[in-house]
Amino acid sequence: MSAQVDYASFRDPSGYVLHRDGRILRAVTARGAPDYAAAEKSGLIAELVERGWLVATKRLDPPTSDPALDGATIVLEHERLPFISYPYEWTFSALRAAALLQLDIHLAALARGFTLSDSTAYNVQFRGARPIFIDVLSFRRYRDGAYWDGYRQFCQQFLNPLLLQAYAGIPFNAWYRGAISGIAAAELRPTLPWRRRISPRVVKHVTLNAALSAKAAAAAVEREAPTLLQTGLPLGALQRMIGSIRAWIAELSWRADGATTWSDYEATRLYGDEALAAKQEFVRDFVAATRPRLLWDLGCNAGEFAFLAHEAGAAYVVGWDSDRGAIEECFARAARDGRPVTPLIGDLMSPSPSQGWAEQERGGWRARAPVDAALALAIVHHLAIANNVPLGAIVDWLLALAPRGVVEFVAKDDRQVGRMLSAREDIFPDYSPAAFRDLLSRKARIVRSSELPGGTRHLIWYDFGGAR
Repeated sequence: MSAQVDYASFRDPSGYVLHRDGRILRAVTARGAPDYAAAEKSGLIAELVERGWLVATKRLDPPTSDPALDGATIVLEHERLPFISYPYEWTFSALRAAALLQLDIHLAALARGFTLSDSTAYNVQFRGARPIFIDVLSFRRYRDGAYWDGYRQFCQQFLNPLLLQAYAGIPFNAWYRGAISGIAAAELRPTLPWRRRISPRVVKHVTLNAALSAKAAAAAVEREAPTLLQTGLPLGALQRMIGSIRAWIAELSWRADGATTWSDYEATRLYGDEALAAKQEFVRDFVAATRPRLLWDLGCNAGEFAFLAHEAGAAYVVGWDSDRGAIEECFARAARDGRPVTPLIGDLMSPSPSQGWAEQERGGWRARAPVDAALALAIVHHLAIANNVPLGAIVDWLLALAPRGVVEFVAKDDRQVGRMLSAREDIFPDYSPAAFRDLLSRKARIVRSSELPGGTRHLIWYDFGGAR
C-alpha cells in the first residue's frame, strides 16, 4: 500500500510526514538531509529521545516502489503517538508545559551547535500530560550571530496566548482556534491591563513586536529600537534571552475565580455513594471487557472516570470538557501521577472543526474518530435539555465517534434535570429513558443496561461492531 502524505506537513521543504499501514514515516528531502544527518551524528537526536523530549525515531532503507517516497533522501520512522491534539484544545498548564519543552530543546540544541528553524506549537504533542517534540527536521546548524528565526512565531503561538490568560484572565482557546497561527502582539496588547503593558518584559516582547507589525510605525521603530527580529545575537546572549523567556513563562499561572461550574462536581454531585459505586462498577466492567486502545471520556470533568477507565484496562484515555477549572484539575492529576490520560478543552456543542489548508491541515473531532470506545456519562441531558439537540441526533453523533461505549441517561425526575427545567419551558415530551434506549437499539446492540440506585439515572452499554 502506498504511503499517504499528511496534510499537516506540507509547509516544510525539508521533508514531509506520511502514513502507511498504521506507521508514521518521514521523508527527508535533499534540502533537509544535511542538517538532519549533522544533528543525528552530533548525538543531539539520541540525547533528546533518551530524555523523553523527542519522539522516538529510526532510519529505514528507502523503498524503491513507493511513489510517495520518490523525493526522499532519508526515510525515518517515528513512534506512533496515541492521539494528536492542537494548542487551542490544551489547558493553560499544557500550553505552558509545551512552551517550556520547546525552549529546553532549543537550549539543548544550541549547546550542541544547532538551532530551531521555527517555533510552532504544532511541533509539540502530548503523551498523557507530558509534552513531546515531534519535528526532527526543525534542527539547523547554528551560525554564531544568527538571530532566532522562530522568535515571532514563538510569541504568537506560545507566549501571547499564555499572557492573554495569565494577565488578562481571558482563556486563549477560542481565539487560538479562530486564528490557528496564534495571537499577534498587536492584538494582544490592548487586552492587557495597563500595569502589565508597562512592565519591561511586556514592552520588549509584546509592545515592540506590535509596533513592528504596524506599517506606519515600522520604519521608525526598526531604526530606533531593533529587536531580535532584525538583529542577531552572539550565542551566549541568545542562550540568556531564551533562558529569560523560559523563567518568565515558568512563573505564569492561571486560576479560575472560585469553583467553575463542574470543577467541584466530584464533591457536590447530586446522587449518593451507592449510585456512584454502581456506576463505577458498570464502567469498570465495560472497559475490562472491551480493553480499548483509545477511549474518549466526553464531559470528563476533573477526570474521575477517565482515570478509572485507565485503571480498568484502557490503554490511553482522552478526556474532553469545556470547563477550564475542571480540566486543569484533570491535567494536574495526570501530570502528577504520570497516567496515559490527556485532558483537552472541548465543547460538545462546538467541537474543534477540520481547518487550515484544504480544511485538512488540522483535523476536527470527526477526522480523528472513530476511536475504540467512548464514555458519555451525564451529558445527554445537557445536549437535549440545555441545547435542544434531538435524541436521535445524539445517538447518531455518539455512534459516529466510537463503535462502542457507555452512555448515561438522566431522567426528568432527577434533581439535576429538574433544575434545568425549572428555568425554561418543558418542550421535551419525548425525552425519556425508554425513548432513548429505543432509538439507540435501532442502530446498535444493547449489551447491558442498568438503573442506578435512586431510579433517575440509567446506564447503557452499546456496541455496533467495527474497530478503529
